[in-house]
Amino acid sequence: MFEIFTRLANWLAYDLVGLNPDTKLGSSLHFFIEDTSKILFLLIVMIYLIALARASLNLERVRAYIQQKHRVMGYVFGSGFGAITPFCSCSSIPLFLGFTSAGIPLGITMAFLFTSPIINEVAVIMLWSLLGWKFTLAYIVIGMVVGIIGGMILDAVKGERWLKDFAAKAYQAAASETREHEVDVPEAPKLTLAERHQFAKDELREIVGRIWKWVLIGVGLGAALHGFVPDGWFAENLGSGQWWSVPAAVFAGLPLYSNATGVIPVMESLIVKGLPVGTTLAFCMATVAASFPEFIMLKQVMTYRLLAMIFVILLANFMVVGWIINGIGPWLFAGF
Repeated sequence: MFEIFTRLANWLAYDLVGLNPDTKLGSSLHFFIEDTSKILFLLIVMIYLIALARASLNLERVRAYIQQKHRVMGYVFGSGFGAITPFCSCSSIPLFLGFTSAGIPLGITMAFLFTSPIINEVAVIMLWSLLGWKFTLAYIVIGMVVGIIGGMILDAVKGERWLKDFAAKAYQAAASETREHEVDVPEAPKLTLAERHQFAKDELREIVGRIWKWVLIGVGLGAALHGFVPDGWFAENLGSGQWWSVPAAVFAGLPLYSNATGVIPVMESLIVKGLPVGTTLAFCMATVAASFPEFIMLKQVMTYRLLAMIFVILLANFMVVGWIINGIGPWLFAGF
């Protein structure tokens, strides 16, 4: 499906502009065009479809159903839903906005947002074929655990207090309405197709108008680093397996931008070149789930305080995961 964006980038960067694909500038421009076009397409389609669904579904009932379950099951639900949605972090943000507007607890919403960029079905298939079933299973479990723990922490500190005003008001209004109807949640009003289309179009215009510039800035930063960071640098400088290599790999991955599908071949090459498995995993998870471009986009819906808390939670999780996997890696991935 997304091959069209690769072809568009090939035509614009290499045929029209005339850059060589083997040059740093050519690689960076190709990355920028392909990812920007794909992300904006996903944003437009997903925001419209989610808004269309929200206009016709009683999301209060969905939220009430989740809240009636044990909260831990809610985190598992959110993380599991994130695992089956094949989106990068930035294209998961429209779903995050939809959950927030429905009043679903922030911890469950963040469990989804943490997990969604790390795991998807394409990534699972690629991991299975490249690194084996043990690594694949460990990757899925780790990705979901990161989401669940992150969600639990944010609920424990009442992180919804630090949403931006428009998101906080939507969340509080939806949550208050649910509390008023805890026993008997009313049916959602039936809207015509034209009314649902108008609702979705208005929401699309509002959200895209707010975040499109941040998409360009974020992907532009990632594209520059993608094209100009020397190949082999990470394996050469972080391959010793010392304790500090894990946090160093995490911080090295932060400025980069990729999705799980794009980073998996990098993961394979780093392991083959001698980078410890835990260090590689920490680097790749930081790249797809805690990158600066993602936080630039999340800034549109969260205050700096909440962003800082999420940043610390993710970094701590990735470092602990890296150290644990480095410790058990020789046993877990024996024969790789």
